[in-house]
Formats: sequence, C-alpha cells, structure tokens
Amino acid sequence: MRAVVIRTFGDPDGLEVVDVPEPVPAPGQVRIATEAIGVGGVDAVIRRGTLAAYGFREGHLLGSEVAGRVTAVGEGVDASWTGRRVWAFTGLSGGYAEQAVAAVEDVLALPDGLTGADAVTLGGSGVVAHFALDRARSMPGETVLVRGAAGGIGITAVQLAARNGASAVAVTASSAERGARLRDLGATHVLDRSGESGTDAPTGFDVVIDVVGGPQLPRFLDKLNPNGRYVAVGVVGGQPPADFGMRLMDAFRRSLSFATFSSDTVPGPDRQAVRSSQFADAAHGNLRTVVHRVLPLDQAVRAHRAMDAGEVFGRVVLTP
Repeated sequence: MRAVVIRTFGDPDGLEVVDVPEPVPAPGQVRIATEAIGVGGVDAVIRRGTLAAYGFREGHLLGSEVAGRVTAVGEGVDASWTGRRVWAFTGLSGGYAEQAVAAVEDVLALPDGLTGADAVTLGGSGVVAHFALDRARSMPGETVLVRGAAGGIGITAVQLAARNGASAVAVTASSAERGARLRDLGATHVLDRSGESGTDAPTGFDVVIDVVGGPQLPRFLDKLNPNGRYVAVGVVGGQPPADFGMRLMDAFRRSLSFATFSSDTVPGPDRQAVRSSQFADAAHGNLRTVVHRVLPLDQAVRAHRAMDAGEVFGRVVLTP
C-alpha cells in the first residue's frame, strides 16, 4: 500500500510516498481503510525534526488521525466493528497511508451526516479546545482571547467560548479576510498577530488559549487580567523564551496562572464522550468544521508547504 514517510527532516520536500506492507491489527486493534487523513500542526513539527530528541527518526510514517471503514480486527476485538465507518487516533504515526491501525479504545463510530473530512478536522482539535477552556475555568461573562485561531483547535475554541457565554471572544489573525471568517464563527474582536488592534477590543483578558507559543508568548501573558488564566495548547510558532516565567513573577500581585495542556492527560473515556458529543453537534450543524482543502495522499508535500506558508485556514485533509 502507499504511505508517506519522512525521508529527511526539514522542509516538506523531505516527505516521500513509498510502498509498505499493509498493517496487520494486533490484539486490541482494528485496521481501517482510510477515506480521510488529517494533516495537523504536530505533523509539521515532527517533519522538521524538532522532536527528534523524543525518538522520532527519519523514515517515520506521519499521521495521527484518520476516518474510514474498518476492514479487519485483531484478537479480542468485537467483530461487529468490521465494516463500520469510524474516526480513529493512530498515535503519532501511521495515518498517512491507505490502511491504518488503531487501538479499539481510540476508535469512534461516525454518525450519519458527518463526512470523513469533517471528522478528522474536528476529532483531535475539538477535544483539545474543549478541555483547554475547561482547564482555564472559563466562565460565562468572561473575556477570552484565542491566539492562533485559524487552525482546527482555534476555530473550535472560538465557537465553544462564544457558545459558553463569553462576554468577548478575541482572536489573533494574520489578515482581515481571516478575521472576518473568525467573526462569522463567533469572534467579537480581531487582533493582529502581535496582539494589537485599532478597534475597541478589551485591553485585558480573563482567559488566553494559545496555540502558537514562540518568542511573543510573554507579550500575551501581559494581556491577562488580574486572576487571569493562560493555557498553552501548542507551540507551532516555536518554544517561548526560557525566562518567560519571569513575566508571571513580575506580576505576582495580579495572581496570574499559566498552564500547558495536552489531551493525553485526559482519561480516554472522557475524551471519547466529548468527541462523540461534538461529532453529533457537527452532524446536526450546531458546530462548524472548516476544511481548507482536500488533496490526494501523494500531494502531502503540497499540504505541508501550505501549512509552513501560513496559508491554511482550518485543516488540510488527505485522501488515498
């Protein structure tokens, strides 16, 4: 079968389409014929070699979430899964392929009316957005800033914050066109990437959800109101300065909080319960997904170039 691996770390040209054997589901796993493959920011971080110290090596088969139909089950898995359309988390590898395997506890049946592309756009990112707002103890009437709102996590976080009764939902965006699209999704104020705005946006925020990280993170810590909570859910812009914590100490009397969040720390059944609810909402039009573009699997290089260039609004999806 065809799959996409990292031939060499670095720019997208280091990706290569190769032929590999079809995976065989181990005990507790299912095999899925993929119809949609999510292309996420973590894929780009792995591809660049940023996480090589964590055991990722050249030759790695990218991809963490897929949607498709179950074609085989491993020992101990209920045979009734066979033939069902599902979403699945494959870990941090194995998704960019015509067939993928996943542990059955990381598989969720898709509701009628939800496409595979929508499922891989929402499946991973929606859970992060939900629990990040929960970790921030976001309450109705509070002001929320979503930094890096043009990706899957940010787009869902904007909708959830608005739905939860935030008094203001501000976003950072790289263009007026993106800002307008985010307003359509529930944002009330649009800031530029540095957090500046010529409009009547709040000068401070009770909650900041940050997908970006990077060298400007301390600037956004300064935007927290007293008792404000900052939750970092990604570092697509790179690691923050090593001494960023000094901003918190300098503002000691404002009682600010900073946390990182990974959905890995949420029990699997809780993740699946939220995901199931969000899939149902999306199938009924109560939660919107944004698919930037659908590309063939052999155009993974093009998908990654678009991500690196900052062109993607929503999620790019690959199809076999």
